[in-house]
Amino acid sequence: MYRATVLAAFSSLAVPLLLSGCSVGGDSPDVNRVPTPSVATTAPSDTAGGDKGTESVPDPVRYAAPMPSVSGPVGGKAEIRLPSGRPSGKFVVSTVVKGTGAVVRRTDWVTVRYSAENWTARKSVPGAYQLTQAGSGKLLPAFEEALIGRRVGSRVLVVAPPAAAFGGRGSSTLGVGAGATVVFAIDIVADTPAATVLTGPHTAPPAGMPQVRVKGKAAPTITPVKGASAPRKLRRAVIFPGDGPTVRAGQAVLAQVTYAGWKDGKVYESTLQHGGATAFRVGENKVIKAMDLGIVGQRVGSRVELAVPPDMVNGGHTWRHAPPGTPLVFVIDILHAVKCKLP
Repeated sequence: MYRATVLAAFSSLAVPLLLSGCSVGGDSPDVNRVPTPSVATTAPSDTAGGDKGTESVPDPVRYAAPMPSVSGPVGGKAEIRLPSGRPSGKFVVSTVVKGTGAVVRRTDWVTVRYSAENWTARKSVPGAYQLTQAGSGKLLPAFEEALIGRRVGSRVLVVAPPAAAFGGRGSSTLGVGAGATVVFAIDIVADTPAATVLTGPHTAPPAGMPQVRVKGKAAPTITPVKGASAPRKLRRAVIFPGDGPTVRAGQAVLAQVTYAGWKDGKVYESTLQHGGATAFRVGENKVIKAMDLGIVGQRVGSRVELAVPPDMVNGGHTWRHAPPGTPLVFVIDILHAVKCKLP
């Protein structure tokens, strides 16, 4: 089991770091109803969460006839069968398979695979893998109710009336009309608590690279080497080797990210100072090149130190509190990586 943990969103980075969803087949229906400016969404807001207007979300129930059914292995493609009748109008959230893994808590990062059917129109909605944060306030109510308090390995069947799904506007991209009831089969594939961190002994970085010290859940302490020349090209050191799968280009990665000044080790920003980790795609120019080069090919569970020259720092991005032209040191904990087919 690789040593990996997840923290909440690192919102202060002024680069598009967050991931909303990864398509399993066809277009990906984004379960995020309110896209954040830093999120690389797979669908615009009017096709993702719709507009529920003033309609309140009803309290969920476990059963309401008529009920759809679902088959297929958990984590694989779910087959949803709709009954002949019309939806009851109830918000149904039913655990059809109880998992035995960790319980999903609010602020946890969760990987799900889901299938969906538009009950009103009686047609399929494209399914997707989704990497998201439970309790973030950016999910459809259908997903919030399906995730929090349930265990990894569970399959949850949700009958979502408009207020719990795509609302009064529907989703033109997904073919979900206004006021549609949507049925989701949601498989909870993985969960990582927001407050955990990588632990273990460090390997000393190469000569001239700053020393990194991590204590508990505080931001790393970065100590420059006296007299060391600023980097002219990217330097990378794995100071805590992980034993998880290798990160590939195109994957979604969860990571703790800290960046500091090369000369004085001053920490400008850290996920550990802002509630937790960030999620982003690697190998697709979604982040600065140094991060792509520093993460792709590493193993999940690793802590990587990057010494980044000024010409690889900016790249059109502004780093909060860091003066322009400043070489930076990044300390990146690679916490999780998700293989997914991108849109």
